[in-house]
Amino acid sequence: MQRREFLALLTASTILPGTLQAAPAVTKLLVGATPGGGTDLVARALAAELEQRLKHPFIVENRGGAAGNIAATAVAKAEPDGGTLLLSYTSHAINPALFDKKPFDPIKDFTPISLIASSPLLLVSRPDLGVNNVRELIALAKSKPGKLSIAVAGLGSANHLAGEMLKHDAGIDLVSVPYKGAGPAVADVVAGQADLLLGNVATVQPLLQAGRVKGLGVSSLKRLATFPQIAPIADVVPNFDYSSWYGLLGPAGMPADLVAQLEKAVRAAVASPAMRKRLTGEGLVPVGNDAAQFTQFLQGEIARWAKVVAVTGARMN
Repeated sequence: MQRREFLALLTASTILPGTLQAAPAVTKLLVGATPGGGTDLVARALAAELEQRLKHPFIVENRGGAAGNIAATAVAKAEPDGGTLLLSYTSHAINPALFDKKPFDPIKDFTPISLIASSPLLLVSRPDLGVNNVRELIALAKSKPGKLSIAVAGLGSANHLAGEMLKHDAGIDLVSVPYKGAGPAVADVVAGQADLLLGNVATVQPLLQAGRVKGLGVSSLKRLATFPQIAPIADVVPNFDYSSWYGLLGPAGMPADLVAQLEKAVRAAVASPAMRKRLTGEGLVPVGNDAAQFTQFLQGEIARWAKVVAVTGARMN
């Protein structure tokens, strides 16, 4: 046997069934948010599951900043070989309307793989603010226009724009204070440096349970099973319905068989009892749809958030 034939056979024998045959030995899962928030939590849970199923390492890399655009730009420019993926979140659909300069097309420059989970937002306050629900908050805010602050866990996020819509729809004047991530925003509400926060359930849940913040309302139309005592904001502010979400994207041009293999692994991961328990335990709603469904979902989200940006007048240069 010639050396070339031997090497070819050796290479073929090392390719295990069920692994990403065209992918590098390690996959980087980029996260456009700081450690400790809901996006980071979902990314690490998903990476652990995919590592078991696809038999190679998935390393989570946080690249926060520019409302997720830094991480997304890196993935858009990456090789479409499965070696670099993006754990995207709601800002991916918001940014096209929010930024004047668009570093990428949110659909054409990416390969949608699967929607992982969605999450309603919880409106919480520092415990000593003196209000117990949304109705009391609105009354207090109207009596003190421009005196109450709402911490923003990242400009351009669903939390940010949902807060702007709350101000718009409820007719109240709150001072929005931007932070670089959910961690520092929550910390300032707990410390009494900020009055309010619209945060992902995963981020504020342990603080609510410990009594370090007070729950005032939920951004979904229905109450959460984990916090049935917290009424929907829509009970007071009609049609208020905003949730964040998390999805997996790759660079544009990924081979169809590679996308199918990743999609299958992701859907199996999200359907697994361990990950479902992890997600629901953090107040998230597991999804795990297919690539075509996720593409359609993204298109709808881009259109929906563009209307919100138009109403609120929010812009970022």
